[in-house]
Amino acid sequence: MTRFASLDSLRSACQVLPDGDANAAAAASARQNTLTKPQGSLGRLEDVAIWLAHWRGRTVPALDKVEILVFAGSHGVTARGVSAFPAEVTAQMVGNFATGGAAINQLAKQAGATLTVIPLDIDRPTADFAAAPAMAEADFLVAVGTGYDAVATDCDLLCLGEMGIGNTTAASAIAAALFGGSGRDWVGRGTGVDDAGLARKAETVATALALHGTALADPLEALRRVGGRELAAIFGATLAARHLRIPLVLDGFVCTAAAAPLARLHASGLAHTIAGHTSAEAGHAKLLAVMQLKPLLDLDMRLGEASGACLAVNILRGALACHAGMATFAEAGVSDG
Repeated sequence: MTRFASLDSLRSACQVLPDGDANAAAAASARQNTLTKPQGSLGRLEDVAIWLAHWRGRTVPALDKVEILVFAGSHGVTARGVSAFPAEVTAQMVGNFATGGAAINQLAKQAGATLTVIPLDIDRPTADFAAAPAMAEADFLVAVGTGYDAVATDCDLLCLGEMGIGNTTAASAIAAALFGGSGRDWVGRGTGVDDAGLARKAETVATALALHGTALADPLEALRRVGGRELAAIFGATLAARHLRIPLVLDGFVCTAAAAPLARLHASGLAHTIAGHTSAEAGHAKLLAVMQLKPLLDLDMRLGEASGACLAVNILRGALACHAGMATFAEAGVSDG
């Protein structure tokens, strides 16, 4: 039995979202103001320390258990020539993750994080969403439930990422469905398509928007109709993290698009998230702007795999090291003016 029996039950779960601990955030903010530095001089390091305190419910939180979840899915839309790599690369990369050969394997070790890769029926591609809904309702709900149930209840920080040839086309379609615009407004080069491939991506998204029409006004229907299993799982994990009050770091364009429906379903749906980076994929900066998410890093990356989110963990660790380890003015015997 899947966790969500229907779209309505999933929608209801998206409406009742707990907030963090305002008292812990206030205490963390007060602590920042007593540390041996001019107030605000650590900039966003102070902000993210307070954000972590808010969601973990501790004045001085710790990142003892950092989890990285990478979901993998196959897309039928690849038959339209929207990727520079063949569809079989998805399964091949899942194998590479398993043997420790991918970038995210190295970055996870360096960040002190546990990596889990979850393939979702990668031998069974979704339907070509420019010709039919990508997933039947039952299939979609299973994918969402898989992502939801993958989140450990004792996690201190969660990073999300994906692998799926063709999924930047799906992300572009979701962004257009949720925030308006044409396919040409949102598509980018993804894995490195040439100009002809970029035109095919834009045309594919345009065809999908016309096919599904007003059904895309429903954020869950948009994710079901023009998304993919790994995007649905990211959405489920994002929802689970909110229910568990776990702070979450989003990766690039695909990951952000997958989480976006929660922002459309609830005004503060993504308050527990932070953007790890701005990717080089064309639509990501635009998507972050419309969602009012300010990224921590900008390194011209466009790999996916939670790579940018994982790198941001190091920034968060630095923020907490200062928050927990710095002396107060009183402790150091330093005049605070």
